[in-house]
Amino acid sequence: MANSGWLALMIGNSRLHWAWFRGITLQQAWDTPHFSSELIADLTQHQFDFAACAERLTAELPTVPNVLPYIPASQPLWLASAIPAQVPLWQAYPQTQVITLAAIPITGLYATLGIDRALALLGAATVHGLPSLVIDAGTGLTFTGANAEARLVGGAILPGLRLQLRSLAEHTAALPHLSNRQVSLPQRWSTNTDDAIWSGVLYSLLAGIRDFVTAWQQQFSRGAILLTGGDASLLIDLLRQQAPDLAAQIKVDPNLIFWGIRQVATQL
Repeated sequence: MANSGWLALMIGNSRLHWAWFRGITLQQAWDTPHFSSELIADLTQHQFDFAACAERLTAELPTVPNVLPYIPASQPLWLASAIPAQVPLWQAYPQTQVITLAAIPITGLYATLGIDRALALLGAATVHGLPSLVIDAGTGLTFTGANAEARLVGGAILPGLRLQLRSLAEHTAALPHLSNRQVSLPQRWSTNTDDAIWSGVLYSLLAGIRDFVTAWQQQFSRGAILLTGGDASLLIDLLRQQAPDLAAQIKVDPNLIFWGIRQVATQL
């Protein structure tokens, strides 16, 4: 791979997660909304020449990442997807390499394990060592762990912050929709509806994180605990307010999935 450029793309449930590498060095990472099939076709036809697709990119995206015009065309694309139906759209690009669970050098993976969870765990193992527990604060809040022998221990999934807020707004008649915003810990016993929602969602999420981390440390007293995903910075800030000693033991790494993709790309 030397110093040649390549793209990494993780198709998530809510967003596209992109990275541009030169060799093993990450140049930049960014997120975008999901692309329309027309934009994907435009990119594949132009060999991922983002500059050539500027008009359609500008029409679809709220803001176009500054790095896109500087990325050379016709670079390999390493692709992983949490949405299988999306994969064929991107495979029209001849330099697409699709990553599946079979490429992940961790034993004990089960067939329905999300590729995003597996790649983040591989990234944690590669960069931070084993044992590792990965907490991914995205659409779902997931816990995924591997032991010192690079074998999957297991994990858990619950609704993430944004999903819980959206669910309350969409499925209850009188509750407001609250955006995911930077907040301090609310008063636990709240006296208005907005704060009551924040109290219920945030304190329950933080309690879940504390409980799973404590259980992990009882089984694995040494090793890394990593926090990643779109809500990682918010949750670590809240944990520092509530449980600073525990928060100090958790490392935030927003690029775990990309470290995992890099590991696969350099091995194959």
